[in-house]
Amino acid sequence: MISTRIGAAIFVLLLMGSLVLAGIAMAAWLGPISGHGTNVLHVGGDVVQVGPGKNFVFQTTTGEKMAFVCGTGCRASMRHLERHLKEKAHTDVYYVQGPNHELLALDAD
Repeated sequence: MISTRIGAAIFVLLLMGSLVLAGIAMAAWLGPISGHGTNVLHVGGDVVQVGPGKNFVFQTTTGEKMAFVCGTGCRASMRHLERHLKEKAHTDVYYVQGPNHELLALDAD
């Protein structure tokens, strides 16, 4: 009798845990899409230079350097970019490709 209850409790905990993990995975997948749109690209790495203005140069985790233009629609703040540069903090950049293959940053965090 007691082992049946323990088994049922373990089953319920495993079921709840798997549902929570599925929810977290779904939020991680849908979060950037809902915040930035479906045609947005993502890259991770480090900010290596800031300026002029909020424009910045970025080095990906694979070593590729990318220059981003941070226009009026960009959510990144100058102070935030400078802090990431100073601390050599990992940065995620969400961007779209503009005219003449220009990389337009939408957000950097």
